[in-house]
Amino acid sequence: MSVIFEERFASHPDDVKKYDTAQLRGHFLIEKVMENDQIRLVYSHYDRYITGGAVPVNGLLELTPIDPMKAPYFCDRRELGIINVGAKGSVVVDGVEYPLEFKEALYIGKGVKQIIFKSESAAQPARFYLNSTPAHKELPTRHITLKDANVLQMGASLTSNERQINQLLISKVVETCQLQMGMTELRPGSVWNTMPAHTHSRRMEVYFYFNVPEGQAVCHFMGQPQETRHIWMLNEQAVISPNWSIHSAAGTSNYIFIWGMAGENMDYTDMDIVQPNQLK
Repeated sequence: MSVIFEERFASHPDDVKKYDTAQLRGHFLIEKVMENDQIRLVYSHYDRYITGGAVPVNGLLELTPIDPMKAPYFCDRRELGIINVGAKGSVVVDGVEYPLEFKEALYIGKGVKQIIFKSESAAQPARFYLNSTPAHKELPTRHITLKDANVLQMGASLTSNERQINQLLISKVVETCQLQMGMTELRPGSVWNTMPAHTHSRRMEVYFYFNVPEGQAVCHFMGQPQETRHIWMLNEQAVISPNWSIHSAAGTSNYIFIWGMAGENMDYTDMDIVQPNQLK
């Protein structure tokens, strides 16, 4: 097993206005996040954010550092957030095992030397979604369940955006250096997420869409509010959202998505709202 990775560079919004579909997808869409018996990572130069997935099927998978990190071990200067979007599995952190059920999260702080992923069953493997950011101090590993989450009920069926926001790795739940993660579940009949849309200049974000039914898709909207673009996405794909970009979507059915953020600001409510009738 080797960790498969690619590197993505930052793009100026003036340049993005000129991108065609292939360029837009090539810079921002992460088409393959999960692969059996592999760890896949994308290293983005937006806030040095790492996005990826680990799917242990036939054995254990160990998270090792990739070349852009220039580090002896993955969490040498980083923190890591993990959410299990598959069957039951566990993460072994410096010899301590943390079982994770579907939709449960694990925070791993700076300084941890060994991280190993494993599934309880090869027939029904765990699927670990990973987000990582640089960290400035060591913080303890913490297992977070949906019972621990700060839960918000948002939207309405009349506007097709009734949803439950499960804030998992935020300051109200667990101390982190800068990484923030949560999971939003759309109710049946609702398709819009994060509407009204917004931007936040001091944070970038990554969205990971899953539980998208077979044959259905999600249309993700990005770009500056007056210069929006769209990317069609399938199940278990992720998209990088720069700090200058909105991040919203509508699906052909309801779905679940995980949001992760990094930057200097950790106030979840600090954003510049853009109403639907202001978008272009």
